Amino acid sequence: NNLCLACGRVLLLFVFGASLNVGNEVQQQHQRNLSLHEYLSMGLLKDAGIFIPKGQVASSADEAFSVAKTIGSNDLVVKAQVLAGGRGKGEFESGLKGGVKIVYSPEEVQEIASQMIGKKLFTKQTGKKGRMCNQVFICERRYPRREYYFAITMDRSHQGPVLIGSSQGGVNIEDVAADNPDAIIKEPVDIMEGIKKEQAIKVAQKMDFPAVLIEDAANVVMRLYEIFMKYDATLIEINPMVEDSAGVVMCMDAKITFDSNAAFRQKKVFDLQDWSQEDERDREAARADLNYIGLDGNIGCLVNGAGLAMATMDIIKLHGGTPANFLDVGGGATAQQVTEAFKLITSDNKVQAILVNIFGGIMRCDIIAKGIIAAVSDLHLKIPIVVRLQGTRVDDAKALIASSSLKILACDDLGDAARMVVKLSEIVSLAKEAHINVNFQLPI
Repeated sequence: NNLCLACGRVLLLFVFGASLNVGNEVQQQHQRNLSLHEYLSMGLLKDAGIFIPKGQVASSADEAFSVAKTIGSNDLVVKAQVLAGGRGKGEFESGLKGGVKIVYSPEEVQEIASQMIGKKLFTKQTGKKGRMCNQVFICERRYPRREYYFAITMDRSHQGPVLIGSSQGGVNIEDVAADNPDAIIKEPVDIMEGIKKEQAIKVAQKMDFPAVLIEDAANVVMRLYEIFMKYDATLIEINPMVEDSAGVVMCMDAKITFDSNAAFRQKKVFDLQDWSQEDERDREAARADLNYIGLDGNIGCLVNGAGLAMATMDIIKLHGGTPANFLDVGGGATAQQVTEAFKLITSDNKVQAILVNIFGGIMRCDIIAKGIIAAVSDLHLKIPIVVRLQGTRVDDAKALIASSSLKILACDDLGDAARMVVKLSEIVSLAKEAHINVNFQLPI
């Protein structure tokens, strides 16, 4: 079973075995896909002709009051716009419990908004850092007769999109999967042919929509699929999709993530990214056009090529170390990008040593060497750096490093380099624990 923590919310990525098990096997997965705030995702649904509750976003308590007056109802919901799951059970640093609150007047909206906006929300999935709430989404409260769960995601086993549905919506879908796997239905879609009306109808029927609403529910499913394909989404999750008191099929909530590889053709969507919700290092990596993901270890990695980066992290682990990051400088990195990469790595105070593993092909080793030398000099790095270079202009690179007089340890063999960096990281860790300064000297 493949499970994924998508932008803070535990989601079924997919599952097509005898059962759906959710529990201790779920682990935090770092996602590189763009996630938008709820109000922006709901806007995409509205533009596609899907019914959603009337609502607007506000960036201050006073603006929230004005928005509430504009909606024209005293039965309202205030939702914190934070890119993290579990908002409803979270707690603000202001002491307010819950990031989704039902209120009954514009004045109450204003009061609740003042306790959300500009405050950090802590949920199960934000951890101790929390996430800052800069906006709230105020919408009319609707009264559903029935609640359903619906999602579309990419599934490797079916080599394309899969529709996921359940008659049990409005609750944690992972709990439903654990307690009653048969309540989850799935319908793969041929990505070349697209969704067919009979497929959408079948899904609506299996989700137990009333007969009179099967057609409407199928139309919503088809429109959601169109959004999924049009915007290069990797996930659309609607929880809940409802039949409201007027008999209308409506989406009450929307979570959409987008494939970062499609940024070049989805510029309008990617321009909506809220960097205040991201790790500062992710922002810096994006500016420098680097592929960076922070991890929990203490050995920094700088590698060219995603596959080589994965292999490098594996061999560090094999020799008893733990990588502090995934960092791929790509095939066309410049010396400046290498310097920025070192800045990213060393911005993590857990890093005790750095392993540079470069296979020169398109990326010349001497360019990397110049970047390493510049970074070590400019940043006054005091932690040990082990460099393993192979490939194009490797002899020139080695000569540059040797003549630099900097304490950069060179290795030709990756296994030796990994063993060395693990040992050095252990020495630095022990020295720090004992409050001892360690100076490294290169062998003669």
